[in-house]
Amino acid sequence: MPTPRDVLTPASLHLLQLIADTGSFAAAARASDMVPSALTYRVRQIEDALDVLLFDRSSRQARLTPAGAELLREGASLLAGIDAVANRVKRVATGWEPQLTIAVDSIIDRSTVMELCSGFLSLNPPTRLKLRAETLSGTLAALSSGQADLALGVVMDQQPRPGLLRESLGVVRFVFAVAPHHPLAQVPEPLSDDIIRQHRAVAIADSIQHGDSLSIGLLTGQDVFTVADLPAKVDAQIRGLGVGFLPTCLAQNYIDTGRLVVKRVERAEQQIQSSYAWRKGGQAEQGRALQWWLEQLQAPLTRAALLGVRNWRG
Repeated sequence: MPTPRDVLTPASLHLLQLIADTGSFAAAARASDMVPSALTYRVRQIEDALDVLLFDRSSRQARLTPAGAELLREGASLLAGIDAVANRVKRVATGWEPQLTIAVDSIIDRSTVMELCSGFLSLNPPTRLKLRAETLSGTLAALSSGQADLALGVVMDQQPRPGLLRESLGVVRFVFAVAPHHPLAQVPEPLSDDIIRQHRAVAIADSIQHGDSLSIGLLTGQDVFTVADLPAKVDAQIRGLGVGFLPTCLAQNYIDTGRLVVKRVERAEQQIQSSYAWRKGGQAEQGRALQWWLEQLQAPLTRAALLGVRNWRG
């Protein structure tokens, strides 16, 4: 006995829609150049496989049953899906990747990423776009492990990584910031490590699953409140739940409005080199989606905006 998969073919769905449109088996048979008995047999096969009646035959007209109407509604979606797959396959054959995954570090400006996504999706590419939220070492690990094709906001040492290419986004400078109502806000500057160690720090959890995690600005023996990402860290420090270093580009608005206070510290200024990275491969090996993103990242204004610097001047 035929199964639903055997009978629910695009041709069968088209035939059922033709019967519904013409209102009779005889008219549908004429329109499809079939003898009525052959068309009736085809419909019976479908009904038997699904164990439902698709048409009410009690009158001279062939009227869809509720089950038949539902099948045609879903069938229209299936046919549209088949057409979409066919179009996607044709376009992928032109060099577009089926999916492009981008690991986005929490230091990266989300609005700029979304502007880039909007520009990419406006091309109506066959490539599905996927963003991964990562932090610190996890951003590079997502790329190295093959879970991402492009990583934004990578913190890399100066040693080249086998199989990876990188370009600089820029230098990210940090300031030590506290809430105006935090006890450290009233302590004379510069703050020593001994004084800072007496107060809870807010740290970001490294998203790396295996291997050595990375931390910035923490002191040995200091109480730590760990949060998921930079926006949460800013929020925690504004609330006075702890202190710590924040990227100037992210903290500046809160500093300007008085919600955070910058305190000079004795230790050297904190700064990191932020990069974007992707896996090696010749131009011919790169998909068109990755090529598009790499072209956008060549623009100094785009790189600066990704680090939250909106009024950049080169």
